[in-house]
Amino acid sequence: MTLPADQDRRNAMVGACACMLAHGLFSSPAWAQAKTTLRPVKIASAQGNQVVTMQELVKSQGYLEEFGVDPEILTVGDGTKLIGALMSGGSDICVFAGFNQTLAAIEKGARMKIIAGASITGQQAVFSAKPDIRTVYDLKGKIIGVGALGAQLHQVMIALLKKKGVDLASVRFVNIGSSGDVFRAIVAKTVDAGPAQADVFNQLEKYKIRMLEGGAFTQDLPEYTWQASFAMDRVIAANRDLLVRVLAAYGKAYRFVQTEPSSKEAFIKARWKALGGGGANFDAVAAEAAGQWQYVQDNKPYALDLRISPERVDYMQRLNVDVGAQRKILSYEQVTDMSLAADAVRMMG
Repeated sequence: MTLPADQDRRNAMVGACACMLAHGLFSSPAWAQAKTTLRPVKIASAQGNQVVTMQELVKSQGYLEEFGVDPEILTVGDGTKLIGALMSGGSDICVFAGFNQTLAAIEKGARMKIIAGASITGQQAVFSAKPDIRTVYDLKGKIIGVGALGAQLHQVMIALLKKKGVDLASVRFVNIGSSGDVFRAIVAKTVDAGPAQADVFNQLEKYKIRMLEGGAFTQDLPEYTWQASFAMDRVIAANRDLLVRVLAAYGKAYRFVQTEPSSKEAFIKARWKALGGGGANFDAVAAEAAGQWQYVQDNKPYALDLRISPERVDYMQRLNVDVGAQRKILSYEQVTDMSLAADAVRMMG
């Protein structure tokens, strides 16, 4: 779905500029420049409460406009569709998305690069509402809710189970959808367990679920890199400066939410707006947002230097090879261009 444009903010900016023009505070040429300074860019991202909240935070804080960018933001629930949007030209850059499918696409010939990191460690854990499931080892013989088979939620569960020594042949994976869909299936007990986001960590009693011992991805699978930003080679070549500006805007959001205590109120407001404002219960939204904000403070998941290391990229490719998504591991230089991230950090100052 397409997130609605922040029309109120834009109308306010236009109104303010018009008022200043009427009172002679800047000239007509300056007003014309003010209208045309922002450069349009189409940004795609994954779905999920964490992603849409951060997208709304970036907008509400005006970071994209600060770097001269006028965004059109699209959220997509399927990694294949994200890559398709980039390849078709429907999007210029993808941020806040798993990239295992990106690596596989590059290995198969897609001319694109991973250009930055986002949430490096996972803001999720494995949950269950079943009384007999308390640890990851109890998942043997159970039904696990994930997203599309081969996509991130499926792959990260495979990686965790393998690390913990749980026989993959003993479990059954079911495609439920996004992590939010998986969470609802866990609460409804239509699946035995599955991965869900950190915004429920302080709401376990309310939903009558538990986080499984050995199932916190940040602590139990820290080597798995959760999200990245990526773009087509042709867009990098033609609009490199624009992509650097986009990365700088998101980098400022990572700094803000991860290092500034004052970001809590802004984060809660962003979640409230992202989830529909008046169509949701504010107290419930605020409680979940506060839980996720505290998780970010405690675990520092975002890449403040906007980079993903060669070791992390290599690990993700080895996972792809293990599950048959890739035939071989490519060099770091073949799949990434971290020079844009470096330039974005310099632009942020």
